[in-house]
Amino acid sequence: MNRQVKRLMISAAALVLVAAPAVQVEAWGSSGHRVIGVAAMRALPGDLPAFLRTAGAASDVGEYSREPDRWKGAGQPHDRERDTAHFVDMDDQGRVMDARGMTMADLPRLKSEYDAALIRAGLDVDKAGYLPYAIMDAWQNLERDFAYWRVLTAAEAREPDLGKQAWYRADRERREQLILRDIGVLSHFVGDASQPHHTTIHFNGWAGETNPEGFTKSRRTHGDFEGAFTSRTLRLDAVEAAMAPMNVEGFDLRARTASHLNATLTTVIPFYRMEKAGAFKDTDPRGAVFVNERLAAGASELRDFVSAAWRVSANSSIGWPAVKVAEVEAGRVDPWTSMVGED
Repeated sequence: MNRQVKRLMISAAALVLVAAPAVQVEAWGSSGHRVIGVAAMRALPGDLPAFLRTAGAASDVGEYSREPDRWKGAGQPHDRERDTAHFVDMDDQGRVMDARGMTMADLPRLKSEYDAALIRAGLDVDKAGYLPYAIMDAWQNLERDFAYWRVLTAAEAREPDLGKQAWYRADRERREQLILRDIGVLSHFVGDASQPHHTTIHFNGWAGETNPEGFTKSRRTHGDFEGAFTSRTLRLDAVEAAMAPMNVEGFDLRARTASHLNATLTTVIPFYRMEKAGAFKDTDPRGAVFVNERLAAGASELRDFVSAAWRVSANSSIGWPAVKVAEVEAGRVDPWTSMVGED
């Protein structure tokens, strides 16, 4: 089975999600990713740039959140390299694939080192997935976006030369579009990491030689959960109500990525117990609560990841020759050559 979230046709647009919090939308694949992006953007704190805290920005991020699924079909090597970004298959003890794999806390520094370690252990890289690296890569890209936006904004405000000022303004506007798109990409992978089936070897029915609780082995488990059931139960107002309080103090990218994935892994067995008990039937409210809580977990993490990227960007250095963001914002450095390029 294709491990990506299924891309189903939907009738609700992200703008409708923003305008009508109680609306129901169809399908986990598109609408689930949309609602994570929209809910996170609506919850951003006031210290982030104003262009991010608009209904239009929330709508744009909701749409951009679908992009990694929409990339599919470009051909090889594109598809094989990117398809495995959407998941990481952990066993019940939190190790990648089985006892031979590493835990999220022990991930190597680089994805290439991760691949090599899995191969040495006799594990299939393509079956293991590399979702944690997709999340970290997307976050680091966003942090760069914010650092450039800070410099461009500060320089535009101070530049007396009208020609240079116009260039700064145009580049800032381009950067704002990149920021929305790159938040969307981060949203997708953070959202994937909140879906139980994207963190486990039991991604489509219970897997393995032992099944002590008699959980379903149906190959429709994943699709049935994400599809018709979720389309009838997902609600933006319920997602927003279930979001956790903001938590960005002491943010550490690797540790936070690992904790997000591990937290979702703990919901795998509860999911299967609920499925066995019939919670994902139309008449049982427990399933709807579970769906909206999982999406809320993704939205909460995305809000925090975006906020942390903004904070970290204040202490960055960017451009070539490199300039410190804080020095430019304080008016002590002219970033023109670093931004335009010295050639």
